[in-house]
Amino acid sequence: MNRPLRSLRAMLRLMVGQPPYEAYLEHMARQHPEATPMTRIEFFRNREQARFGGAGGGKCC
Repeated sequence: MNRPLRSLRAMLRLMVGQPPYEAYLEHMARQHPEATPMTRIEFFRNREQARFGGAGGGKCC
């Protein structure tokens, strides 16, 4: 994927409140190496749930 497209994708993600999955994986590796990270789909659903309501979402730290 070329640089302008990556930048646009990142900007759109931030506009809708969706943090990058790659940053989540880095966080998990650093802060919770014993835990199995969520899949990309689980991560997306978790972030949507945290943003739009209901119990069970939110930040871990």
